[in-house]
Amino acid sequence: MPVYTYRREDGSTFDVRQKFLEEPLTVDPSTGQRVVRVVQPAGIIFKGSGFYVNDSKNASRSSVNNTAVSPKPEAKTTTPPAPTQAAAD
Repeated sequence: MPVYTYRREDGSTFDVRQKFLEEPLTVDPSTGQRVVRVVQPAGIIFKGSGFYVNDSKNASRSSVNNTAVSPKPEAKTTTPPAPTQAAAD
């Protein structure tokens, strides 16, 4: 069962363990104050090699798009240096 956080009218918060199908609380059972459910971010932790804090879907797409669109640098042609003759003794 998930734990939901509720905020009272005075600004304090409390947690309640509820089933998914239960209706959200509208009144705090202990104080009688009106309450509102606080939306919390999901707690997901990626472990293992290959996951980084700055990884995101948008960042990977933009880097792929930038490399695909950017023109390739022109190949420079260089002539090899002329062979030198060794001094004869």
